[in-house]
Amino acid sequence: MVHTYSKNTIQQSDMAIITRLDRVLADRKMQLSELSEKVDISLANLSNLKTGKVHAIRFSTLEKICEVLDCQPGDILEYEKEDK
Repeated sequence: MVHTYSKNTIQQSDMAIITRLDRVLADRKMQLSELSEKVDISLANLSNLKTGKVHAIRFSTLEKICEVLDCQPGDILEYEKEDK
């Protein structure tokens, strides 16, 4: 089975934080709605995180997500410097 992953970015000046929540969810064969229930975070907020529409995330939220997905923060968030 081949997975294609979207590249979701949060852009600020000359940097980008890329969210990889979709990749981790696919690897765990978990739906966003299931993660929402397990971490007690609204589906809308998780959807915004997954699509890169957020500008911040609380450490407590990141901790809950990592606990449920058995992953590290770096599995969900990546830094990619943009070329100018």
